[in-house]
Amino acid sequence: MTDAEYARKLDELDRLLNDPDVPMEPEKVWSLLAEIARRDMATGHAGRAQA
Repeated sequence: MTDAEYARKLDELDRLLNDPDVPMEPEKVWSLLAEIARRDMATGHAGRAQA
């Protein structure tokens, strides 16, 4: 997954969780979280604090 795709997935997840005008789709949230986690694990970013 490219950095741009990763950023789009994070943006989509943010909208699903925080935008009151976007209907909650639990399956989509879990799917996005899994994709993001796989990328984080592959790049070694999981569990690191952001600076």
